[in-house]
Amino acid sequence: MNEDETQIGDKPHDAVYDVSVEVYAVLGTATLPIAQLLKLGRGAVVELDRKVNDPVDLFVNQRRIAKADVVVVEDHLAVTVSEVLKRVAD
Repeated sequence: MNEDETQIGDKPHDAVYDVSVEVYAVLGTATLPIAQLLKLGRGAVVELDRKVNDPVDLFVNQRRIAKADVVVVEDHLAVTVSEVLKRVAD
């Protein structure tokens, strides 16, 4: 073990535990012509490509990593991971 590792934590990978990543869930997508997009106003409904009980896609730093189900925790929306996707070679 070198000196840098002992200053960071008990294990070499402890240094990454405080690194922030962007996590977001995509409910669905829609393709609209710009003319239709410009007509959208408050209360407009945009139909997405998913059904009500379909899983949502969970992304970490713009990479899809899992499928998840939307749940309610107290008065907040949340997701619960239902399937972790296998990594595809780059």
